[in-house]
Amino acid sequence: MRRTVFNEDHEAFRETIRAFIEAEVVPVYDEWFAAGQAPRDFYYKLAELGVFGIRVDEEYGGAGIDSYKFEAVMYEETARAGVQFGGSGVHVLLGLPYIKMLATDEQKKRYLPKFVSGEEMWALAMTEPGTGSDLAGMKTTAKLSEDGTHYILNGAKTFITGGVHADRVIVCARTAAPTAEDRRHGISLFAVDTKSEGYSVGRKLDKLGLKTSDTAELAFVDVKVPVEDLLGEENKGFYYLGHNLASERWGIAFGAYAQAKAAVRFAKQYVQERTVFGKPVAAFQNTKFELAACQAEVDAAEAVADRALEALDAGELTPAEAASAKLFCTEVAHRVIDRCLQLHGGYGFMNEYPIARLYADNRVNRIYGGTSEIMKTIIAKDMGL
Repeated sequence: MRRTVFNEDHEAFRETIRAFIEAEVVPVYDEWFAAGQAPRDFYYKLAELGVFGIRVDEEYGGAGIDSYKFEAVMYEETARAGVQFGGSGVHVLLGLPYIKMLATDEQKKRYLPKFVSGEEMWALAMTEPGTGSDLAGMKTTAKLSEDGTHYILNGAKTFITGGVHADRVIVCARTAAPTAEDRRHGISLFAVDTKSEGYSVGRKLDKLGLKTSDTAELAFVDVKVPVEDLLGEENKGFYYLGHNLASERWGIAFGAYAQAKAAVRFAKQYVQERTVFGKPVAAFQNTKFELAACQAEVDAAEAVADRALEALDAGELTPAEAASAKLFCTEVAHRVIDRCLQLHGGYGFMNEYPIARLYADNRVNRIYGGTSEIMKTIIAKDMGL
């Protein structure tokens, strides 16, 4: 079936990104993998390429294109090459929507030019030790000072992607106690400068996959956050988080579909080149049937991911639709990547082969952004169950 989601501009961007990956990422990716993160200066290269400013208004140095389709192209191209752009994905996919939705004109003037240039990398800090998907259970607090000029931030966050290199972190914290009627009440969002006294980065977490993405623990001890860095209104943070979860979950869904598509590509190439019993592995009926079944699943996931992308761009992607897309695409990717690794035999277990890294990278898709079980709960509720 012919895809209609991308036009000539997107395909031209695809060629640029593919050439950039081949020149700037592939030759050094093994070094990033061993180090457990991409170097900070790589983000300046992405900024020079213009990828941080695509959805930023022109007055702040961006391209002013209100579409996620260029990001979708990047998902496909990084997966195709078997690489990641470090922790930069959260900068645009997670950080930017909050700035665009909540920042005042004064805040946008301060934040966005540095966002576009890569001078300030952003991350989002929601999860806390012991809370997981229960965001309403967060314990981090932000208390307004007596003179009303700043908040005092105390607490800890974990699993924060981009947390090592981040210059600004959107921190979710309690500014008021929950009420008996609403546990979600009292959460606010702050654009915290990571150079602030009392702000510290703990362990850079050693993950199963996404090895080039810096993921960290954060701690706040009496961090002074100016009132000018409050995003949106006090105590409405949970609503803001829920509003932007749809785009985050679309990103995970589309990324998972792209990984599944790449896995079929890697497996097809391998079985055509690998010879056993005197003939290519691709010549065996089982190989053909396995890859055919995988391709059919990828085709279905592509249709779901594309439909969700169109709805997101139109501002019509509902929380339940985003949950459905995430659930379906991540489960498909899990099955497809596992079967494609099996076709590699023992070599599929070796990190020098992209399928092995892809297998590890993919596993978190059914956990972060809300687990598959949470997605099922959202979908069931939407069904009236």
